[in-house]
Amino acid sequence: MTQAQTTAATAPATDTATALRRRVILATTGSDAATAVGAAAIALAVGAVLILLSGHSVPGAYAAMLQGAFGSSQNLANTLVETVPLALVGVALALSFRIGLFNIGAEGQLLMGGLAAGVVGADLPNAPAYVVLPAMAVSAAVCGGLWAAIAAVLKVYLKSNEVLNTIMLNYVATYLVTYLLNGPLQDPSSALAQTRALSPAAGLPILWPGTTLHDGILLAVAVAVLAQVWLFRRVGGFRLRAIGLNPEAAVNSGLPVRRMLLLTFAIGGALAGLAGFCQVAGVQGRMIVDLSPGYGYSGIVVALIGRNSPLGALFAAFLFGALSIGGQAMETSVGVPASVDTVIQYLVVLLIVARGALRLRDDRPSEQEA
Repeated sequence: MTQAQTTAATAPATDTATALRRRVILATTGSDAATAVGAAAIALAVGAVLILLSGHSVPGAYAAMLQGAFGSSQNLANTLVETVPLALVGVALALSFRIGLFNIGAEGQLLMGGLAAGVVGADLPNAPAYVVLPAMAVSAAVCGGLWAAIAAVLKVYLKSNEVLNTIMLNYVATYLVTYLLNGPLQDPSSALAQTRALSPAAGLPILWPGTTLHDGILLAVAVAVLAQVWLFRRVGGFRLRAIGLNPEAAVNSGLPVRRMLLLTFAIGGALAGLAGFCQVAGVQGRMIVDLSPGYGYSGIVVALIGRNSPLGALFAAFLFGALSIGGQAMETSVGVPASVDTVIQYLVVLLIVARGALRLRDDRPSEQEA
């Protein structure tokens, strides 16, 4: 038995889990544009079969999807509005996956950020926009980052599994928000679980007159561009990628692994919190109990389709937003079940991950080469 085989046989279970995570990250970050296009084509073909089985016309269904996503200025605006939270969460999770963290807690971080933004906005009814909007954004980012910091501390200092921690924190955040919006923070003039309505100054300005597209799309684009530059053109981004590719070597090289893990968790939580702020200030006009239909989980798909790249996540969020809005139109105008659209979306991810896994298997050196 070689030294490498002996080491592998005696490694603890945590080392095995770390190696598995690294392989999953490599399987998704290494995929190319052709893989993503091919996966989308296969997923659409499978969707066509499901549409036929449901008794509907494939051309008619897909035409309704395109019309719903891009057929008018308002439809395109709806797609872009849907892109905003998906892009912010997707960038947050792309950074986490790059460093080897499986942060599944963006949903809870988004809700806590939205709650903070809603409370601050409602408590500043007479403040001008240049005061209340930054205050809401900062409070949302801080609250989302602090919520993520709980899982970060448990992971870094207690070696607790971040997947379980972040999933449990999602439930805690959901029930905490539900309690607060049905109790201490509930609008006294309404029986619904929501905060008081924001003043007009607390709403994000409309970017495209005549539509509902707000300035949040500019924030999402700016975040993706800055994150891309930082990840691939700055020392901090190099450290993050190095830790994700080989944490043991990063420790031996003297890189600040603990600090980078904490920082990445905090940045991810802050970006998810900003997604909550955009939904409160740009869409709902207040904090509501159903602020997110699952953006924190959909952001995982966005990050993977985007190959764990911030700009890739931005484009993937636009694609995912178009599929989501188009799928709703396909259901209402043609009658195709919404589950078909869901199958198409997640089949794309499954195919991308599977292709990356096969490539890693093919690239693995044989026993004779080793």
